[in-house]
Amino acid sequence: MTARRMTILALGSRGDVQPYVALGHGLQAAGYRVRVVTFESFRSLVEAQGLDFHPVAADAQALVATMMGGGGFGTRNPLRLMQAVMRSFGAMADAYVEAFSPDALADSDAILNQLPGGIFGVDLAEKLGIPHLMLSVIPLTTTAAFANPLLTTRSFGPAGNRLSYGLAAGLLWAGFRPVIARFRRQLGLSSPPLTFPDPHSPVINGFSPHVVPPPADWPLDVYTTGYWLLDEPGWQPPADLLAFLDAGEPPVFIGFGSMIAPDPAALTRTLLDAVARCGCRAVISSGWAQIAADDLPGTIYGLDYAPYEWLFPRMSAVVHHGGSGTTGLALRGGVPSMVVAFGADQPYWGQRTAALGAGVAPLSMKTLTADALANSIQHLLADETIRARAAQIGAALREEHGIADAIRWIAHYVGQP
Repeated sequence: MTARRMTILALGSRGDVQPYVALGHGLQAAGYRVRVVTFESFRSLVEAQGLDFHPVAADAQALVATMMGGGGFGTRNPLRLMQAVMRSFGAMADAYVEAFSPDALADSDAILNQLPGGIFGVDLAEKLGIPHLMLSVIPLTTTAAFANPLLTTRSFGPAGNRLSYGLAAGLLWAGFRPVIARFRRQLGLSSPPLTFPDPHSPVINGFSPHVVPPPADWPLDVYTTGYWLLDEPGWQPPADLLAFLDAGEPPVFIGFGSMIAPDPAALTRTLLDAVARCGCRAVISSGWAQIAADDLPGTIYGLDYAPYEWLFPRMSAVVHHGGSGTTGLALRGGVPSMVVAFGADQPYWGQRTAALGAGVAPLSMKTLTADALANSIQHLLADETIRARAAQIGAALREEHGIADAIRWIAHYVGQP
């Protein structure tokens, strides 16, 4: 008997896509056949894990640059944020319609969908007559406990908080409904409703209940499993990185992953100045922000790449952009951390880190100064209460089995392999 085929739909930056590749690897190890549908840019990431790859014809880095251009990504104005989404991801509508066609994905036994609101995946699952499950690494299920993290970090009270999710859904639907209507016509399905349709699909959250305790008003079919972490057993640290780590006190990590800086040279100067003011050692990751310096002092190591799961526990503190997965790895590393937020859900994760007592309040990339960053780093390094709390949370997260728990719930809905 042929194993069940799981098709995962996942779009975004590397930080958006990597947790679903990790989940896919776990599903395949459990006996499922797994296909990941994502941007062509991530073919090697997917295939390195032994998973089947189906391309969406787009360049992830170019899309992130388009989305962040014009200030829309960093805004807390929901209309401007949606305009940024449509300017980038919405502009690739033809590529989505082509990539998600039933001809290419007809052998799927279930659709596991990262796309917000279940768009495209719920329609494809309806056409194929198969289960549809929603996957998320951000808490986007409606609740009275807190507002939609993509829109705000403020609380508007129980009623206002719940309304924020409807507002986000309405804006998403206004932008994507014409594309969904065309997709459904291609599938031979009826036209979509005028207002956003609730997909009524089970939701599996790839973050920790220690970090985001599940609100009491979440439905029973919303499951929070722990983080989905990618294993990279073949990676070996370069000799010069090991030599740097052995040469002195644990350094501070500073890096912003797949975020793109409007002025990389100015950001580099700010970071180097902040480190100098702290008098600490640092590992600075170039990332998509293209942080670089030709002549780094001996107290700073310029990092091209290292798995965060390996690197972060070796740091004295971690400064990062506040993506969901990076936040989880920083907390799991058991050292103090903080966020310099570019936009979207990043301020939310920065506030969660501070609220947990494992770090300090987030800063904004828009207003970042060397003084502010230096002060925050010094606080992280000096506060023993934060250090103890970070170690406590890290130990709790290392006891979780996010992928195994997610697979258990997936099997509950789609059957054993």
